[in-house]
Amino acid sequence: MLQITWLGHGSFHLQGPGGETLLIDPWFDNPKFPKDFTIDHVGAILITHGHFDHIASVRALAAKFHPQVVAIYEIATWLESKGVKNTIGMNKGGTAQVGSFAVTMTHALHSSSISDDDGRTVYAGEAAGYVLGLPDGRRAYFAGDTAVFGDMKLIADLYQPELAFLPIGDLYTMGPKEAALACRLVRAKKVIPMHWGTFPPLIGRPDQLADLISDLPETSVWPLEPGISVSW
Repeated sequence: MLQITWLGHGSFHLQGPGGETLLIDPWFDNPKFPKDFTIDHVGAILITHGHFDHIASVRALAAKFHPQVVAIYEIATWLESKGVKNTIGMNKGGTAQVGSFAVTMTHALHSSSISDDDGRTVYAGEAAGYVLGLPDGRRAYFAGDTAVFGDMKLIADLYQPELAFLPIGDLYTMGPKEAALACRLVRAKKVIPMHWGTFPPLIGRPDQLADLISDLPETSVWPLEPGISVSW
């Protein structure tokens, strides 16, 4: 059983059956972050791309908990230059064993850069997503920030994810209309919407996505509340 907690925006806390913890794109200062949420262990952190709203809390968490930190090669190299230890720099199509999770990096359509400490904009490789292989054989697809793209069908064909985390906010990522097509391509049984409602411009809503895929009885939208854990 996997315990999933949405921390607002694109940030998630995952806990495996043995208590193993995994953070994805941690940004603990986001407006939707659950203020009563506390954390006492981090086994690993996955980063999809370099924008501040996806890596802002990584360095502090890495210094405190010393987790494995997984990212595309350029971000891992930058983090190492800032003193982060135990990084795994990988690239799309590759798989890394992260604790009991098999983590495969996938394509995403989005920009990626880092605002360095001195105000410079640093090249951060390409944006990515992940397929998470659970010990029980199930797989989840975490799309990261992305537009819909046709090769999502390849992700479905290769990995058959049963759960998908898809952005729906619009403006910076795909909105509900595009996410509905992503649902048809990925063919997951459950879809968790993310990257919505954080700021006024992120206008996409889970009920809009649910309406657009109402003809897909095999796929259901699973909206989460920040800080409320669910089991999958």
